[in-house]
Amino acid sequence: MLALTFSTGIADAVGYLGLDRVFTGNMTGNVVILGMALAGADDLPVVGPLLAFATFLAGAALGGLVVRSQDVGWTGRTTVLFGVVGVLLVAIAVTLAVFDADMPYGVQLAVTGSLAAAMGLQAATARHLAVKEITTVVVTSAITGLAMDSRLVGGHGKHVRRRVAAIALIGAGACAGALLLQVHVAWGVALAAAITLAVTVLGHARGRASAAETPGGRP
Repeated sequence: MLALTFSTGIADAVGYLGLDRVFTGNMTGNVVILGMALAGADDLPVVGPLLAFATFLAGAALGGLVVRSQDVGWTGRTTVLFGVVGVLLVAIAVTLAVFDADMPYGVQLAVTGSLAAAMGLQAATARHLAVKEITTVVVTSAITGLAMDSRLVGGHGKHVRRRVAAIALIGAGACAGALLLQVHVAWGVALAAAITLAVTVLGHARGRASAAETPGGRP
């Protein structure tokens, strides 16, 4: 989950800096951009954020449809969905590499929509895993919980490490994505794809091991 949080930071950096100021994982940012754009502020984009919002919803809906009937935790369908996200990211990276700096606006929109759909599918699948305090796409709740539950204000102080890690990793991912953009826009997405596929393989292996340890369990 933390690895996927890092990859989301990369995807948002690519979307915002490389695809005309569009967030592909953080839909809160897109809603804010759309609100300001509709008011005519600073010539902000409308089509890109709106498309990303719609395709993120579609990806999340598909993920929910596939895993809804499954037990919470890693299942065979979890592997398939994360695998689809990884393959989609590979396809996006290849597309960015082929078109390079001469990318037509229509292709840019297709890449934006595909990347947002992948993030929506990832977010829904990750949510089904139900790892407390980590959603992979936003850290606002982690920041709020970190402050509210701090022992400094009389809180229980639980989940401090994972909250801090999620906040740090999404920022680190955005930093890595921005640095890779200076080399080529495809490199950030390629790294996100590699991380997602590695998570898929490792998670599937661990899921099978857990199922084998549980009588009557299934991967």
